[in-house]
Amino acid sequence: MASFVLRRPFAITSALKQLPKTTSPTARTFHGTPVKQQLFTQRSSTPMTTIFSKSCPTFQNAFRRYQSSYQGIPNPTAGGTLGQRLLYGGALVGGTILVTNLIFNRETREDGGMPPYERSYLNETFLHTGLGVGVIGVAASALHRSGWSLRLMSANPWVVIGGSLALSLVTMFGTFNTDPDNYIQKYALWTGFNVVQAGVLAPLLFLQPALLARAGLCTVAMMGSIAFVGATAKQEKYLYLGGPLLAGVALVAVSGFAPLVLPATAARTLMWSERIWLYGGLAVFGGFTLYDTQKVLQHARLAHQGRVRKDVVNESISLELDFLNIFVRMVQILGMQQRRK
Repeated sequence: MASFVLRRPFAITSALKQLPKTTSPTARTFHGTPVKQQLFTQRSSTPMTTIFSKSCPTFQNAFRRYQSSYQGIPNPTAGGTLGQRLLYGGALVGGTILVTNLIFNRETREDGGMPPYERSYLNETFLHTGLGVGVIGVAASALHRSGWSLRLMSANPWVVIGGSLALSLVTMFGTFNTDPDNYIQKYALWTGFNVVQAGVLAPLLFLQPALLARAGLCTVAMMGSIAFVGATAKQEKYLYLGGPLLAGVALVAVSGFAPLVLPATAARTLMWSERIWLYGGLAVFGGFTLYDTQKVLQHARLAHQGRVRKDVVNESISLELDFLNIFVRMVQILGMQQRRK
């Protein structure tokens, strides 16, 4: 369970680090200024309506400048037809699966392939993972249109992190501890968990939709290829990764919180902490995808033997966390690449 606790803060801090820079001290990123002058302003006795009325034009101007900075950047699929774009996306996903399989999956299963009960359990788990990600996307869009993103950005960062982490843990462990036969309560808690993630990630919708779409496609390609390797590899081949991945995610967690506690003068330390959070986190959560896929297959075998209860909702939560953490890093990497051009 400790891995779930450590996996939660990354989506929180990373989602808010993607927002554009501006000359106003209320819209700077974590690396631009100390905590007291960051994007999140401290709470005061000023009514919230006054804060929003003053800050709204500033954020609107900042996002207009940020959006205009992406205009004129060539997109290899922007001028193509729908068929060409689908072909480009299919080639990206298929090529990634092929290359990853050739590199990491030289020793495949020797038990005649995946049994039907394992395949069914894995398919249901990924179906719920896709549904959960879809709920997060729809809920995030609805919250963003209602003005939630601005309210979240004007809050104290520690309140945002602590509150969202507490709600995530309550809904997540509530889902884990609910009997699978209690459908209403279990799916209600699972939906609540997804809505909490949507509330945290809603500020990402200030970014260009094309950038988010590309990040989503890259995330699907990466997770799909790694999950394919985990599903076709030898039984329990990668389950030993649990301990090293837990240590790695702890290191990434510490680096993710560094911008909130270190002064802006520690530029070199902040630079390395961001690299560890970004690229180290990408490797760690790619490893978690491999580990979680094989863990799902192990639970499928145990459920088939009657030793554990079949519960694909619980299995999907870990894969959703992997998806979210990889996605926000893909957004940042693609945004950095476009700004360099």
